[in-house]
Amino acid sequence: MSGARAALRGYEAELQQGLSDLRARREELHGRIQAEEAERKRLQGQITALTQRLLRSNESLARLLAERGELDRVIAETETAYGQV
Repeated sequence: MSGARAALRGYEAELQQGLSDLRARREELHGRIQAEEAERKRLQGQITALTQRLLRSNESLARLLAERGELDRVIAETETAYGQV
């Protein structure tokens, strides 16, 4: 009977070691998950900032293009009027 008990204790020790290994792997994975979440948050902040910069750039470009179009129109009208003189 003592042989069976010794075997059970051996199995229990293996089970405890297996659980300990699993917990250690889980903790390592948890650390990696936290690092990835932090990186994701950092990148999301950059995306937000870059999106705002892109919007401002697009608005500025639209204004400049409209201004250039107006100047092209004035130049064309002036050249036409000058040609009629």
